[in-house]
Amino acid sequence: MRTLVRRGASVIVAVGFSQTAAVDKVAKESPKTKFCLIDDKLDAPNVQSVTFKEEEGSYLVGMAAALASKTGKVGFVGGMDIPLIRNFLTGYEQGVKHVAANDEVFVNMTGTTPAAWNDPGRGAELAKSQFSRGADVVFAAAGATGLGVLQAAADAGKLSIGVDSNQNHVHPGSVLTSMVKRVDVVVYDCMKAAKDGSWKPGHRASG
Repeated sequence: MRTLVRRGASVIVAVGFSQTAAVDKVAKESPKTKFCLIDDKLDAPNVQSVTFKEEEGSYLVGMAAALASKTGKVGFVGGMDIPLIRNFLTGYEQGVKHVAANDEVFVNMTGTTPAAWNDPGRGAELAKSQFSRGADVVFAAAGATGLGVLQAAADAGKLSIGVDSNQNHVHPGSVLTSMVKRVDVVVYDCMKAAKDGSWKPGHRASG
């Protein structure tokens, strides 16, 4: 971030709560630079922070999972066990139960450290375990770890649900849908506002 400031960037986008400490530090050092922080809140005069209602989109894909399931058993593989991912899980479980109150939801978190976001092998293992218990649709909210979940579903002839972007292209035909937060739109809006002079600091929750 300091390198970007030195190179003259007027707006810097930091994606992910893991960037919060760095944004906090560099924003104080560089009061003329505008920062857009995704997935966390930070109160600073030159920081616009955006969080999402991830439980709402997850509710919808939970409904889709229950509608698509033939076994009445669906799964969830989360990345790092943090409140953000628990929001995904809560929405997903409620969406499943809205459609089919008696459906089972198998849940596994990948870990408790940042390494949980980047372990496709572990993601595949967890998905296979859920498939062996009868799940036929699994939602992955686990960063790059989720790629292992999608691969395992494709290999097993089961369905997966992607996250953050439309992941159908990864395994066409086995990705039922994806829970898309539209971070791209938020970043575009931040950049556009900075360009046209309407940019404001503060926090907002994006639907």
